[in-house]
Amino acid sequence: MFLATIPYPHMDPVLVQLGPFAIRWYALAYIGALLFAWWAVARTLRDKRLWTDPPFNGRPPATEEQIGDLVVWGTFGVILGGRLGWDLIYGVGLCSVSPDADFCRGLPYAFVTNPIKLIAAWEGGMSFHGGLLGVVIAVWLFCRRHKLPFLTIADLVCAFAPVGLFLGRIANFVNGELWGRVTDVPWAMVFPRGGPLPRHPSQLYEAALEGILLFVIVQIALRVFRAHDRPGLISGIFFLGYGTFRFISEFFREPDAPFLGPISMGMALSIPVWLGALALFAVAFKPRK
Repeated sequence: MFLATIPYPHMDPVLVQLGPFAIRWYALAYIGALLFAWWAVARTLRDKRLWTDPPFNGRPPATEEQIGDLVVWGTFGVILGGRLGWDLIYGVGLCSVSPDADFCRGLPYAFVTNPIKLIAAWEGGMSFHGGLLGVVIAVWLFCRRHKLPFLTIADLVCAFAPVGLFLGRIANFVNGELWGRVTDVPWAMVFPRGGPLPRHPSQLYEAALEGILLFVIVQIALRVFRAHDRPGLISGIFFLGYGTFRFISEFFREPDAPFLGPISMGMALSIPVWLGALALFAVAFKPRK
């Protein structure tokens, strides 16, 4: 017999309703993550102890004004990448394999008959992996335009990205979405749209692993082991950590839809993230001339 010993704390996903406009917790998670990253990176640039050794030799890699501009580029990157990534990964890829999934609603053919669905994020659908790629492209374009060291700036972004992951997963929990698999663990919960059976609160697992634990790891790498002295290393650690923790979480999270037998889409997407980590490690540990 299944017993949910911890009640799900029902919270309205909408914080404030102003006529036709709604301020949602999920949107606030994005805003809060971007503002925190802006503040944290600027504060890190002011810490002279971090920039004493080669290759910096006492000179931070960017100015606070440049980081402020980068936040704008990164915002567009995460929004456009997140939505277009969902369109390709889930709307086209997963819905082609499992067209009967609830979220498909006629996709991918509906993209052709009703193109507004390509940008209909209000119906749900943002991909972290798409957002990650969007931010990578935005940071690369920004660094190229302003002649900044791409890998070093990417390391600064990755050093604080887990905070965004944490806030995003908490917002998923508030929305009562992306719930876990059915279980009888004592901390199981019955989610409003997850059926009558108790499930893993997998959003909280991901918030703890991808958010808190990964943040601690990259901060120790930055401030204790000075991993930023090897550009690309912190980014590699972030990619490796996220891919691993997401893969682990997929054992507890209810898959969006069947993908490849026991392999969920989330597990499959960890593979390119791991490959990206290996490439970054190779660059970071390349012998210096």
